[in-house]
Amino acid sequence: MAKEKVVYVCSECGQESPRWIGKCPACGAWNTFKEEIIRKDPANKRPQSGMEPVKSKPMTLDDIESGDEPRFDMHDEELNRVLGGGLVPGSLVLLGGEPGIGKSTLVLQTVLRMPGKRILYVSGEESVRQLKLRADRISHVSSDCLIVCETSLEQIYTHIKNTRPELVIIDSIQTISTETIDSSPGSLVQVRECAASILKFAKESNTPVILIGHINKEGSIAGPKVLEHIVDTVLQFEGDQHYMYRILRSIKNRFGSTAELGIYEMRQDGLRQVNNPSELLLSQDHEGMSGIAIASAIEGIRPFLIETQALVSTAAYGMPQRSATGFDLRRMNMLLAVLEKRVGFKLAQKDVFLNIAGGLKVNDPAIDLSVISAILSSNMDTEIERTVCLAGEVGLSGEIRPVNRIEQRIAEAEKLGFRQFLIPRHNLQGLNTSKFKIELIPVKKVEEAFRTLFG
Repeated sequence: MAKEKVVYVCSECGQESPRWIGKCPACGAWNTFKEEIIRKDPANKRPQSGMEPVKSKPMTLDDIESGDEPRFDMHDEELNRVLGGGLVPGSLVLLGGEPGIGKSTLVLQTVLRMPGKRILYVSGEESVRQLKLRADRISHVSSDCLIVCETSLEQIYTHIKNTRPELVIIDSIQTISTETIDSSPGSLVQVRECAASILKFAKESNTPVILIGHINKEGSIAGPKVLEHIVDTVLQFEGDQHYMYRILRSIKNRFGSTAELGIYEMRQDGLRQVNNPSELLLSQDHEGMSGIAIASAIEGIRPFLIETQALVSTAAYGMPQRSATGFDLRRMNMLLAVLEKRVGFKLAQKDVFLNIAGGLKVNDPAIDLSVISAILSSNMDTEIERTVCLAGEVGLSGEIRPVNRIEQRIAEAEKLGFRQFLIPRHNLQGLNTSKFKIELIPVKKVEEAFRTLFG
């Protein structure tokens, strides 16, 4: 007869404890232990002697054949780029994001536009009628996608055996449960065991599987942290629901780069790929307005221009406020300290608000120069010319440090009609300036950039 055992499992690292403790001894996280009931069947088998034949054998690196992995074309340029060129057979991909951000819409419209592929879409949250309404709304073109509503892992394997799909979608992993574990769906043990079983199926059958996952209030994927270690690729689908843009980031990818970025536009008929985000992220009607600077940023292999907006005003409540949307607040405070110490602008008694237009979150340090230029423009109430683009990292001593891939940044600005480009002076070394028609203005310190912009 099965025995029941109560254990406490850390949701961050999976550490088990026979009793509840406040701080995890393995990862140091606080208040992460959750109670789980585990049923264990008595062992009937004797331990093996270790002399049984094995399925694999050790090999040297020279004996292992290397080559590019074959990939499935997802018929989506943005998704292919983030995955590293397509979906690798036998891989396990986890797609996470906030509720209502468009995870199911992205996956459904992608698989419906893959003609010739036999796909099994397993939904544990929506009925077949709801999926039909969504498919009609996004104008599906493929009929090879099979839909089934199921939450039992054993029944899912039965459907897979009967249909033999080339791609499996599970929406979502938190709703799937297995009969071998006596706990509710979505619990730490259920998510871990189901994910491990699905990974074994994907590797043995060479069938790629895409899992859709929920996120918790902290923004990380719900369930044990070991879930992200099990899968091959972790994709984060993010964006503000009040904006129409959605960002697809690769947090982990065993078959490609984690620096790639995909941009989508949410529309009534689904998600549209944004091939040239610069033209959409730049508003063309800020003539005569202060506090706006155009920066050249790079995410992955893609350069695009973004609009940096700043507002500086006298502190109304005595204590000055600092707020940044889409930019690291601590880095903005560092740039404000550089402005006050190295340039002499007193901003200690003023409110400073910073916003990256379009709802984007940018981590590229090359936009430092545009951030401080927008802040100074708002403080002086002086407009920056619309035809000027900026790129440069600002150091603590007020110097403008060089940035990477400057040629791509310049080419993107020139393509969109900008006539002047402020770049770090060090980036001019070895740069062939004759192939660019845009005027390049090298600057070494923050003071030089401000004299160029404001006279």
